[in-house]
Amino acid sequence: MTSKGPMIGAAALIAALFGVQFYGMHTSETNMNARFEELQNKLESVQVANTARFSDLESGLNSANDKITSSSTDFQKSLQQSQKAASALKKEQSQYAADLHSQIEEHAKAVDALRAESTAKLEEVKQDTSTKFGAVNGDVKAANGQIEGVKTDLQSTKNDLAANRKDLTDVRDALGRQIAHNESELEILKRRGERNYVEFTIDKNNKMQRVGDIQLQLTKADSKAQRYDLNLLVSDTKLQKKNQIINEPVPLLVGQNRVRYELVVNAVEKDRVRGYLSTPKDVALNSEGPSAAR
Repeated sequence: MTSKGPMIGAAALIAALFGVQFYGMHTSETNMNARFEELQNKLESVQVANTARFSDLESGLNSANDKITSSSTDFQKSLQQSQKAASALKKEQSQYAADLHSQIEEHAKAVDALRAESTAKLEEVKQDTSTKFGAVNGDVKAANGQIEGVKTDLQSTKNDLAANRKDLTDVRDALGRQIAHNESELEILKRRGERNYVEFTIDKNNKMQRVGDIQLQLTKADSKAQRYDLNLLVSDTKLQKKNQIINEPVPLLVGQNRVRYELVVNAVEKDRVRGYLSTPKDVALNSEGPSAAR
């Protein structure tokens, strides 16, 4: 369905262009034919007028014959005048007919030339239409190929996201097994001896309180929602953690070696939180202390 839409639109556009070209050529030929009929009508009108003039001359000749008996001299003069007039009229008619014939021939040549030009333009339009249609068809095929590529990339991205979600779930599960939710679980972790654990209880106030080698300040404790806000100070670097959930580890990458600390709050009371700070064992920090955190 995606490829047929552009092809139909392009074909409709090309057909419209072809119709406009053909309409212009048809109009020009119609105008030329109208001019040809006008010239023919004009020639017929002249012939009718000349016929009437000849009729008048014949009447004059008849009148002259009637006057022969009364004046042969007048008759001769009238006859000569009539003959001259008839000769002049015949010459004039021949010249006018020749002129009209010449115009008709020129008009016929113009019509032939227009038809030849129209035929040539028609072939040109057909060729151009075929070329453009082929180009549009090629563009549509190329677009279809790109769409298929995008679909493949999208599917690959979906697969990567699914794999990342699984990895994240596995990491969370692993961390969950290393998180103490209460004092009993914290004692179990301490006995394992894998990390160091520093317990803390922090009241809400305007001062920082030291926990291990970092400082904490409680700014909000929502016992009903079991959420809290903290300000942290790690080697003169201030951090903010807002709307945190209990038993959700807050990772901190500390020092030049980006050592992983974990801050866990197990209980949120009115204006107070309780929890612990987990740090690696036997990790030597630089002389300046922790210098970075996330």
